[in-house]
Amino acid sequence: MTKLPFSYYQDQDVNALAIDLLGKYLFTAIDGQVTGGMIVETEAYNGIEDKASHAYGGRFTNRTQTMYETGGLSYVYLCYGIHHLFNVVTAPKGIPHAVLIRGLEPVEGLEIMLVRRGMPLLKRNLTAGPGALAKALGIDRNLNSKDLLGEEIWIEDRGVHIPDQQLIACPRVGVAYAEEDALLPWRYYIKGNKFVSKPNS
Repeated sequence: MTKLPFSYYQDQDVNALAIDLLGKYLFTAIDGQVTGGMIVETEAYNGIEDKASHAYGGRFTNRTQTMYETGGLSYVYLCYGIHHLFNVVTAPKGIPHAVLIRGLEPVEGLEIMLVRRGMPLLKRNLTAGPGALAKALGIDRNLNSKDLLGEEIWIEDRGVHIPDQQLIACPRVGVAYAEEDALLPWRYYIKGNKFVSKPNS
């Protein structure tokens, strides 16, 4: 149960990291309540070159500032004024790469997650999709720009390895505005896992 080290997040290959994060475990500790689970779906955002990225073309705003920091921070933003989305900032300082965490298989704090989501029973949509996942884990803007080696939000390596034949790569969700970059197969998920958001195979 080892937290991913600082060095892990410095990799400049954001797609390699997005793939490698599958099978890692994301946790939050809020008011003494720990919730979390295994990451089963991610999307890579390749900084200033990626038309789907908030930092495309070197865009630097109050919101994107965190993306330019040294890898190993959380980047949380509000989408459509409704859903908070959690991203892992990667790469060295000044390179605004990020991996969106889109799906999680719950393993700890299930009762707390159900309450946060207003759900009586465990269903796949508890943590399938980035908005649902963030709500279940209590992630909001208060957890933006947090050190992922800290005590509030972190990622662990529990020795799970996802074989290549279980890995699906396909276009990202909801990035039609990104023109040709919308077609890049930069969404990754574990084949057959029920906590992957739709569309899935």
